[in-house]
Amino acid sequence: MATNITLDDIRAAAEAKYGSTDIAISEDVTVRLLNPLRLPKAKRDALGALQGKLGEDDADQEALLSEAILVVAESEAKGKKLLSALGGDLALLAQVFETYSDGTQVGEASPSAS
Repeated sequence: MATNITLDDIRAAAEAKYGSTDIAISEDVTVRLLNPLRLPKAKRDALGALQGKLGEDDADQEALLSEAILVVAESEAKGKKLLSALGGDLALLAQVFETYSDGTQVGEASPSAS
């Protein structure tokens, strides 16, 4: 027996499994942090390089986490809005990135505000 699946079904399944992490920074502004699998290859490579640098002893954690957020944000402008809202608070940056990372594990759906 053949199964009839539409491209819309495939898109919905991919969104459920590899969706974005959406962070509402105000009532009317939500920043979508895209799953690495939904990023272009150049951005995936940039994210991987940044993640590799995070483990280095002399790493500027704030700079690296900020750069990573800009890489994965749906747009640079939205990423900058999120960074502005975080105000350079390293604990908040780390928590945002941890929440994002937890939600992007292959095979798991990510948290979403939508």
